[in-house]
Amino acid sequence: MKRAVCLILSVLMLVPFLSACHGSKGLKAFEMPDGLDENKEYRITFWAKNDTNKTQVNIYKNAIADFEALYPNIHVELRLYTDYGKIYNDVITNISTGTTPNVCITYPDHIATYMTGENVMVPLDGLMDDPRFGLGGSEVRFDSPKRDEVIARYLDEGVIGGKHWALPFMRSTEALYVNRDYVEKLGYTLPEVVTWDFIWEVSEAALRKNDDGTYFLNGGSVMIPFIYKSSDNMMIQYLRQAGADYSDENGNIGIFSDATKDFLFTVAEHAGSRAFSTFKISSYPGNFLNAGQCVFGIDSTAGATWMGSKAGHQDISSDKLVDFEMAVLPIPQVDPDNPVMISQGPSVAIFNKKDPGEVLASWLFAQFLLTNKVQIAYAETEGYVPVTEKARKDPGYEDYLARAGEDSELHYSVKLAATKLLLDNVDNTFITPVFNGSASLRDAAGELIEATSKSARRNETVDEAYMEKLFKSVNALYRLDQRGESAAERSELGKLPATAVVLLSALGAAWLGIGAYGIMHIAKKKKR
Repeated sequence: MKRAVCLILSVLMLVPFLSACHGSKGLKAFEMPDGLDENKEYRITFWAKNDTNKTQVNIYKNAIADFEALYPNIHVELRLYTDYGKIYNDVITNISTGTTPNVCITYPDHIATYMTGENVMVPLDGLMDDPRFGLGGSEVRFDSPKRDEVIARYLDEGVIGGKHWALPFMRSTEALYVNRDYVEKLGYTLPEVVTWDFIWEVSEAALRKNDDGTYFLNGGSVMIPFIYKSSDNMMIQYLRQAGADYSDENGNIGIFSDATKDFLFTVAEHAGSRAFSTFKISSYPGNFLNAGQCVFGIDSTAGATWMGSKAGHQDISSDKLVDFEMAVLPIPQVDPDNPVMISQGPSVAIFNKKDPGEVLASWLFAQFLLTNKVQIAYAETEGYVPVTEKARKDPGYEDYLARAGEDSELHYSVKLAATKLLLDNVDNTFITPVFNGSASLRDAAGELIEATSKSARRNETVDEAYMEKLFKSVNALYRLDQRGESAAERSELGKLPATAVVLLSALGAAWLGIGAYGIMHIAKKKKR
C-alpha cells in the first residue's frame, strides 16, 4: 500500500507538468497591436485554389505584387492547390505542428473544424471595425471597401457562433444549363423556371429511341438526359425548397427524414431508367451537353465557361461538339414562384500567430483581395460575382456585363447569363448551417444520392428496407451518429478543461495501479 500511495502522489505531481505541456500548444487570443511595425519584415503564406486557370493564377500574382508595392516590408508567398479538399486536409495536418498558413481560401464548413483547436483562427469583427486598419480604415494604403459596401448576406456567411471568421471572396450558385433545341424537339416549351416534375418528365421523354435502337434526339448511342454535378447540393437544395429538415446551427441532424426518403425514391426511379446520373457516375455534365448527349446539366455558375459548344474551355475534341441553343436557368424548383438556390463560393480566413503584427499584416492582405481591381478581374474569369457593392457599381464591371456575346472568351454569352442569374437572385439564395461536422453532413447528403443512384442502376431493390439500411450506413460512415441527438448532448467529459481531463485520466491510471497491486498482494498471500 505504501507503494500505491507513492504512485498516486507521483502521478499527481506530474499533473501540473502535463497540463502545462498541453496548454503550451495553444496560442494566446489575438490582440490588435498599436500599429504595423514598418521596420520589421513580415513573411506571410497565402494558400489559394485554382482550376489550373492561368488567368486566375496571374490575378493572384498581380494582387501580391500590387500589395507588396504598398507594403514593402510584407512579403506574400503563394501556394496553389487544385482542390479545396486538399487545402482542408493540409490545414488540419498543419494545425498540430503549428505551421498553418497566414491567409487561406476556404469554406465556412472547413473553418468550423479548424476552430476546434485553441485560438487557431482569428475572429474578424475587431479587425473589420478597427478605425485605422479595418474595412475602409484611415491608415489602409489602398481603396478598401467599407463594411457596409460588402454585401451583408455574403459577409454573414462567415458568421459562426455569433462572430465573423471569414471574409467572402467570390460568390456563385448553381445553374441549370439546357439544350433548348432538344426540349422543343420533344414537344415541350421551356419555362423561365422549371419544376422538378418538369425536368423528370422531359428527361424520361428524352430516352425515346428510333427503330434502329439509336436515340431520337441525337441519332446516337449515348444519351444521359439529366446530369447533376454536385449531388450534395442536389439533396440540400431540394430539402430547403420542400421546407424539410437538414440541420440547424447547433448541429442537430435532420436529414434522415421521410422527405429525404421520398426524394431518394424519385431519384432511384429515374436513375434506374438511366434518365438521371451524377458527375461521380458519368463525368462532367458539360461534356455530354456539348456533345449533344444530354438535355439538362446542373453545375456551378462558376463552371459556365465550360458549357456550350462555343465555350472557351472544352474537355472533349472539337469533332464531337454539337451546335445548339443554350438556355441558362435557375435550378429545378418545388415552387417556381418562390425560387430557392444555394449560395456558395470561396471565403478568406486568417490564422492566428504568436506575433500580432504578423496577423495584422495577414489581415491587410486579406482585405486587399476585396479591392475592385482584384474582385472584378477574378469575377471576369468565370461565372462568379464580386462580393462588394463597390465593385458591382464600378463602371468597368457594368461595361463588362453589358457586352455579353461579343466574343467566346471574356464576354462569352453563357458565362454572362450565369453571372446575371446570380445577380438577379441574391435574395433567393441561402447557406447551410455551419458547425464542427457540417462538412461531413454535406458529404453524407451527397452519398445518399450517389448510393441510391448506383443501386438503382444495378437493378437492386430500393424500398423501405433499403432506405433504413442506407440511412444507418451513411450515418455511421460519416460519424453523424456520434454527435448524439444534438451537439448539446455530447459527453460532459469532452467539455471539461484539458487540465481536468489529464487529472481524471491520471487518477484512473493510479487506481488501476492500486487494483493491480492489491491483486498481486493477495495472490502472494495465497501462495504462502
